[in-house]
Amino acid sequence: MPPAIPLATYRLQLTADFDFDKAAAVVPYLKGLGVTHLYASPVMKARQGSTHGYDTVDHSKFNPELGGEAGFARLSEALRQHDLGLIIDFVPNHVGVHFADNPWWLDVLEWGQASPHAVSFDIDWDQLPYRARGGVLLPILGVSYGEALERGEIELRYDPDEGSFSAWYFEHRLPIAPERYGEILRMIVKEADAADTVAGKRLHSLAARYTGLRRPSRKEAPAFKAELKEIAGSADIIAHGLAAYRAAKDRPAQTLALHHLLERQHYKLGHWRLASSDINYRRFFDVNGLAGLRVEDPTTFATTHRLVKQLIADGKLQGIRLDHIDGLRDPAQYCQRLRRLVRDAQGNAKPFYTVIEKILCEHEKLPHFAGVQGTTGYEWMNAITQVLVEPKGLEALGETWRQISNRPPQLAPYVKDAKRRVLETLLTSEFTVLTRLLARIANGHYSSRDFSADSLRQALELYVLHFPVYRTYLTHSGPTALDRKLIDDTIARARVEWFAADEGIFDFLRDALTMDLLEPGRPPHSAPRVRRFALKVQQFTGPMMAKSLEDTAFYQFHRLLALNEVGGDPASNGLTIPAFHEAMRARAREWPLGMTATATHDTKRGEDARVRIAALSEIPGDWTSAVARWKVLNAPHLALNGPLRAPSATFEYMLYQTLLGAWPLEEHDASFAGRIQAYALKAAREGKEETSWLNPHEAYESGVDGFIERILDPARSGEFLDTLQSMTRRVALLGALNSLSQLTLKATLPGVPDFYQGTEYWDLSLVDPDNRRPVDFAARQTALASLETPDWSGLTRTWPDGQLKLAWTRHLLKLRNRLADVFTQGDYRPLEVRGAHADHVIAFARRHARNAVIVVVGRQFAPFTQGGREWPTLEAFDATIDMTGYSVPAVESNELPIARAFGDFPAAVIEARAASAIRPPRQRASA
Repeated sequence: MPPAIPLATYRLQLTADFDFDKAAAVVPYLKGLGVTHLYASPVMKARQGSTHGYDTVDHSKFNPELGGEAGFARLSEALRQHDLGLIIDFVPNHVGVHFADNPWWLDVLEWGQASPHAVSFDIDWDQLPYRARGGVLLPILGVSYGEALERGEIELRYDPDEGSFSAWYFEHRLPIAPERYGEILRMIVKEADAADTVAGKRLHSLAARYTGLRRPSRKEAPAFKAELKEIAGSADIIAHGLAAYRAAKDRPAQTLALHHLLERQHYKLGHWRLASSDINYRRFFDVNGLAGLRVEDPTTFATTHRLVKQLIADGKLQGIRLDHIDGLRDPAQYCQRLRRLVRDAQGNAKPFYTVIEKILCEHEKLPHFAGVQGTTGYEWMNAITQVLVEPKGLEALGETWRQISNRPPQLAPYVKDAKRRVLETLLTSEFTVLTRLLARIANGHYSSRDFSADSLRQALELYVLHFPVYRTYLTHSGPTALDRKLIDDTIARARVEWFAADEGIFDFLRDALTMDLLEPGRPPHSAPRVRRFALKVQQFTGPMMAKSLEDTAFYQFHRLLALNEVGGDPASNGLTIPAFHEAMRARAREWPLGMTATATHDTKRGEDARVRIAALSEIPGDWTSAVARWKVLNAPHLALNGPLRAPSATFEYMLYQTLLGAWPLEEHDASFAGRIQAYALKAAREGKEETSWLNPHEAYESGVDGFIERILDPARSGEFLDTLQSMTRRVALLGALNSLSQLTLKATLPGVPDFYQGTEYWDLSLVDPDNRRPVDFAARQTALASLETPDWSGLTRTWPDGQLKLAWTRHLLKLRNRLADVFTQGDYRPLEVRGAHADHVIAFARRHARNAVIVVVGRQFAPFTQGGREWPTLEAFDATIDMTGYSVPAVESNELPIARAFGDFPAAVIEARAASAIRPPRQRASA
């Protein structure tokens, strides 16, 4: 049986091309590598053709494109035979909507608020203007509504197998409300001139009976549809009669008939651009095709988690990764329910591994949720990067960025500007919902009714602009002391920028956000509205920060791209070794079992591309000189047209870092230019400076595309490519050394190391979808078999082929398996390093009872490699480790020279014995 808590996980991205059976075929390789748990991307039924699985359309079924239930059973059996556990990525926050594949969403479109599934979606039914009754906006049209009608792109169709009517817009099915069926049938019989036929009379009679029902119930609808499809000859009459609704520019009567029918539905069709201002259902960020789920509703929770519960009960699921926990209304309540579900399914107190996808900002602490062992590890990935960069080099790179951007190397102004942009465009509709709700609360009592809607909107906007993290975690009972302070501090910062008369508006806003408005003795306000406002604000600030920071500012601020990572701080000054040690000691006490990741499907670039770029902080002068030369060499390739410069100066600087990070180690990669062009298009649109997803600037994008094509063409840019490759060779070596240090830290720090697919070789990928390219597992399996007894000296000589990283990965994982207690229960103790090069060494011990492991990694290798020109001469390290309290075979003194620890390898993990046993740190109980 696999351990209840993973020793190491391996993430696989499942797709139609890499399904359950192909994952099962990889299981022996994963076992040989040394991982204990397969960590799979979402496995529930997703949208057809999904390449990621986060657009789940049915939580109760396995994805048929992955092999369905039978395919999952084969994967489960393969895992059982090799004693590997399974962790799945689960999506509780949202589902894929539109199209024709989500039964819940289709039912809501057909029945509106009367649908039993309406409660599962976060829809503001009364927000659509100029409608007699509520509805949901469907921003699915590629052109204006009127144009789509007159083009005949919206069709009314009849399904004879169901006895149902739906409007269709290409692949989008739009069920017609059954209460309109009577009028449709009358119109159809008339258009088909079938009133005197037997079938026509039966249709007319059915229509009359059904029309007589003021609003047909769900109980009556199935009988009506069954009778409709059983009328002999009805399908032919309906096929002819549907011409009455066949809209076209030269058929105004039919166009008007279809329009009137559509206007009487529980939805309103609109151009996709209306989503930013008028959408009235909660989305995942700004993705119209992903609608938020209300898992706080008990029935919704139970239904969406039924399959998960069964898998746990059957012993086929040992862990779960919760996607986008910040999207939930009440994460604490959700985690409590999930823990109860796990206990009910297991029937005992056996540990179950649960981690959450949570992005923590700098200095933010993770709240404790029931049954949760930690996060998926973004914060630890960034801590590793920050301790490996050279702080002095960051200062120099900051000055280079200042000169190129003509702005100070400070991130805060970028984020604030980005938030304003997002408020004005992508998330306007969600913000409007909040401001309307706040105004309604204010108008509910005479003491606050003079706060105008516009003033409340401005005050809330300032609050959002200054809110420093992703969200608070209020529950129905109110805020924690930490959240109250966070709200108070944000209100104070917002007040500084308020130049109108205050008159208590910020006090009112604060009390609404903290729900203090509901305290006894306060003027009475609607409790449901106040709670809804406070909890919905929490669901808004997360997407707001994500779209502003990760998806905008990260693509504008290019001082050093290695720091522009999910959960990271692009303006960081690095992390000192003492600060790093303190963070890891705290982690060993508080979150010893959370994941440690260095690459995920969400990271902005591959783990080795990132540490390559980080190496620029070690050679900032050479880098700045190289960029100055490249700008001159490539000036003829710029697209210049009046004020247009493509790429912009800052974007060009970003491209050079990207090229260094992703440049292939092999001789030729035919796909490289295309990959860079695809990345550049995404980066430019995300940055929202010269172009954007909402309003693409074709001339700019074409100019960037052509610039990349020209500078990567040896016939036109030979000198540039020669100098680029020369610089790449240097940062590739420094990056490889950094990577081995990064890998060693990931595998030995407190936490569970997670390996993203393929990263046991050099990972030079870019942001998704580039990081989801197929992995050659057959080559890895062959290589692993040949590395049973690694020749470390030989592997260092041939390091570019990646087998050195593969062999070191397995070596570390074997050690974790052999000394599991040391890594899962052991404490973390920094070791003192002395000598001239002490600042180039990170050393610590992991210890449980008397078993110990001494970990030593190097950093900032430029001085030992002639600036990245040759493999380091490790004997040159003038540093020793104080080994007091530990005994190591063949080391007689209390001091271990770094050169002896390293040999010809830039990291060391040494088994040791502690002089005396220690009590292991007290750990939080698992689920």
